[in-house]
Amino acid sequence: MNNKVGSFLWNLRQFNTSVPTSRTVRLYSMGFCRPKIVYSHWNLRNLPLNDFDNRVHSSIRHLFQDAFVFKSRDDAFQTKGMSTVAVLRVDRLLCPGQLSFDTKHSLVSVATSDSGLKKVKFDHEVSNEDVLTKKTKPLPISYRKLSQECNSLSDVLDTFSKAPTFPSSNYFSAMWIIAKRMSDDQKHFEKQLMFNHPAFNQLCEHMMREAKIMHCDHLLFSLHAIVKLGIPQNTLLVQSLLRVIQERINECDERCLSVLSTVLEAMEPCKNVHVLREGLRILVDQQVWKIERVFTLQTMMKSIGKDAPIAFKRKLEMKALRELDRFSVLNSQRMFEALAAMNHRSVILLNECSKMVIANIHGCPFKIMVNILQSCKDLRYHNLDLFKGVADYVATTFDIWTLKQVLFLLILFENLGFRPIGLLDLFMKSVIEKSEFLNMKNIVSILHVYSSLNHVYKCQNKEFLEVMASALTGCLHHISSENLLNAVLSFCLMNYFPLAPVNQLLQKDIISELLTSDFEVRMDTNRSQVLPFSDMDVTSTTDIQRVAVLCVSRSTYCLDSSHPRGFLAMKVRHLNVMGFHVILVNNWEMEKLEMENAVTFLKTKIYSVEALPTANVNLQSTY
Repeated sequence: MNNKVGSFLWNLRQFNTSVPTSRTVRLYSMGFCRPKIVYSHWNLRNLPLNDFDNRVHSSIRHLFQDAFVFKSRDDAFQTKGMSTVAVLRVDRLLCPGQLSFDTKHSLVSVATSDSGLKKVKFDHEVSNEDVLTKKTKPLPISYRKLSQECNSLSDVLDTFSKAPTFPSSNYFSAMWIIAKRMSDDQKHFEKQLMFNHPAFNQLCEHMMREAKIMHCDHLLFSLHAIVKLGIPQNTLLVQSLLRVIQERINECDERCLSVLSTVLEAMEPCKNVHVLREGLRILVDQQVWKIERVFTLQTMMKSIGKDAPIAFKRKLEMKALRELDRFSVLNSQRMFEALAAMNHRSVILLNECSKMVIANIHGCPFKIMVNILQSCKDLRYHNLDLFKGVADYVATTFDIWTLKQVLFLLILFENLGFRPIGLLDLFMKSVIEKSEFLNMKNIVSILHVYSSLNHVYKCQNKEFLEVMASALTGCLHHISSENLLNAVLSFCLMNYFPLAPVNQLLQKDIISELLTSDFEVRMDTNRSQVLPFSDMDVTSTTDIQRVAVLCVSRSTYCLDSSHPRGFLAMKVRHLNVMGFHVILVNNWEMEKLEMENAVTFLKTKIYSVEALPTANVNLQSTY
């Protein structure tokens, strides 16, 4: 045996300069693997000869996992429990994770068993010229053909169970394409059938078995389909694929990195996802200037996360600025969401993209407009021209939108502090004409938008308020106390007081439910000691003061001042009337502090004996 191994290794050294850069093999193993695989960029010098034997065994064992169990005996391999003799004659190298045989030799396996198994022969003989000149033949069945021929997820699994073919990724990709064509209810039903199908577990096993030898793009597309199909992330299948991708991440080209970015964006945080995200950051950081497609760049920007280093974010920003001349309309629309996903506010980039969005606003899909406005809110980016362009477009094409869609946009505009007058007038008129649209959720949202923006349409304002009050009255039997309070508050801000909702709100049980001991702190008059919060303590202690701590945002003040706006001023006024000493804490100041410093800051605010500026704010203008 030693002489044969020595002779074998000597032959390998003799052929180390004549090994071609590409090798092919056709495999027909147990009916599940029937590809023609081409591997390139292979060099004998890259593989230590002393580890060759172990790598050969490892590769074969991996490919035939759960199909054959090999054990060595002299020059042959024997399958356990099948009395099968396989004679392997090679004089070229078999790479780890790859399969490549000399074209003049073959892998022959003759199997016999007590039950009378027929002989099986694996043979492959082609000329060197054929190997070097022939291109990869198409797979036995592609995912596109599968998705066209099958009408359900179960149909794909039935096809797999009849004649499994390599790679298994085609079946998962086909199922995802089919699922995208279904309604939500049908998709839910089909997924349950998929999980219960007898061939589903077999397909998952094949996928795990083939993960280390299939092409990197097939591996990533299959993971993408698996995640989108709703296969739980904590399953062995998903976690195994994540581990394999970690090992093979250096094989990813630009297209693969784009797919990986999309997959990671859709996955929940876990250890393997975190490791992959870090690996992706490293690769993108190294290759950012080589990225050719703007779409790929934006996908990577969305996936790197908000906690990425600021220097890395700026590098991506600079790359995007360099590609501005190549931006399509869709690229400009997507850039808002990409910047928001990594929490990077690039005013220059946002301004340039806004110009293109405004110029091409007609035909802009609803989802894109929502993403743009939401991203502007997240990035604290206020562009009046952009907001006005979106609002005017929706007002001009008002008839093609549903009231629900328009309301959603109005809520986003209210969050941004923008008042689209024409769109608000049109929506008010439609609500009066189509009052059946009003349910409890819509009523509260509409009242909040119009009261917050203080919008009055003189021609129909009274009629609008009456319709809204009537709709709210019809919901009183199932409305929550909190929603009732918010609705009545909105009416009051619009100087309208519907009798039935107000009487409902003033019921003793409603008030008891709304009054809680939380927004409150009880302490002695010297403000040096916090007192227990109980009725007994309240009745027995006379020198106490009630303190209300309000954590407020910058938008509750007038621009560039500490003057409170209407809603905050009203809340402070009411708390003062109820006997509270009001302390205002600015949340943007708190966010900058560590926990220890934040506690110290709050203690200073609460226990300070000095008169606070907020307590002496002149609120007369708000009456």
